Amino acid sequence: MSRSLEFPRQGDKENSPFFEDFLVRLLEERDRVGLTEMIYEIDAIMMTVDPGHSIEYVAELCLMTPYHYLVTLESESHWTHILRIDLAYPDILVREIKDPKISGIFRSLNEVYPIGARKPNSRYMGEILRVSDLHSVVALQKEREFRFFSQDQVRKMEMPGNVAIGKPSPYTHNVVGYMEREPDQLRVYALGMSTIRPDVQHAYLAAKEMQKKREIDDLLMPIDHLATRVYSQNREVAILEWLSLSSYYYWGSYDIKDQNSSTNVTKSVHFADEIRSPAKVFTANNTPYFVNHLEKLPSPTETFVRNYGPRLHHLALAVRDGERGGMENIDYVVEQIRQEGQDFLLDVIGSKEEGLKQIFSNASDHSSLIIEYVQRFGEFEGFFTKDNVAGLTHAAGVADELLELQAEAAESTATN
Repeated sequence: MSRSLEFPRQGDKENSPFFEDFLVRLLEERDRVGLTEMIYEIDAIMMTVDPGHSIEYVAELCLMTPYHYLVTLESESHWTHILRIDLAYPDILVREIKDPKISGIFRSLNEVYPIGARKPNSRYMGEILRVSDLHSVVALQKEREFRFFSQDQVRKMEMPGNVAIGKPSPYTHNVVGYMEREPDQLRVYALGMSTIRPDVQHAYLAAKEMQKKREIDDLLMPIDHLATRVYSQNREVAILEWLSLSSYYYWGSYDIKDQNSSTNVTKSVHFADEIRSPAKVFTANNTPYFVNHLEKLPSPTETFVRNYGPRLHHLALAVRDGERGGMENIDYVVEQIRQEGQDFLLDVIGSKEEGLKQIFSNASDHSSLIIEYVQRFGEFEGFFTKDNVAGLTHAAGVADELLELQAEAAESTATN
């Protein structure tokens, strides 16, 4: 059996014959041509924010996550702030465009969606995967009909010149990049002039001081999973596309009937612990939006995609198992962060008896991304319980409905 097909299947979601057939064929071929052995972990994730938002967002991330500000790369029209824990975990690249009038392909992916257009430059861009042989990986992927930006296009977009970057996915609107690096080599991004900006450093240090004062700095762990929302009809192809581009395998799918959606998980072939290379999760409605008036079913996931476009919805961080201050660690972390003014969409849900507890933050004003915290108890290995994910999905849907109403009101005022 193919290495990528050795893992046990989880979940209760029934996939189509198309999916099951091509899952086997694509993973067998990926193993056979050597891509599985040349593509490794997620080395970095990339996102862009609107002008004037990057310093506050760096501060927000440094308070709510274990990330540290490393350096800023300045190019002609962008600042790119590099956040890092260490080389065992992915970097976060926070890009800020200097001129709000500059347009481009990533901005255009926002502008056709009513809420996405309100922050035209704010979006998650995608992942950079570590590879052992960049030339061979790109050549093989081109043979499989994947398309890449040319070096000149990468330069004009002011993306790292040592990263091969694929064109945005038609299903997720994310890009996948490849960077050649040995595990013991430093991560270096060939982009602009490297500086430590005093204003970013000040915001970072203040956030870390507050994290330490609140006694949560040793409780926050690296990224556990990245959750992308896609249209219902694109669920299966989005999963298969990601598996073709990466060295991940299909862990399984769960049908969340209460919210008319499914949650679909992929994990790294190379790392059993998702903290070493975050799991990639895809969420989609079970039915498309245009049958809602007939079926009368909830549609939070499809509504999100229609308002923002297909994109990353949240990044989840693990919280260390244990207790502090007479509370389970996740409750303690949330309480301390709430006291710093960060709101959450709901109370912590789940229990020790069920195996895990979870919570969603409010969407960031700077990136529109939600932070999820997850505390697993004992030997629990999953990502959710059905009750938990239904509650999280519902809470996010309620928040999105409010934003949708605000967008409609603003559009109506502008028209009148």
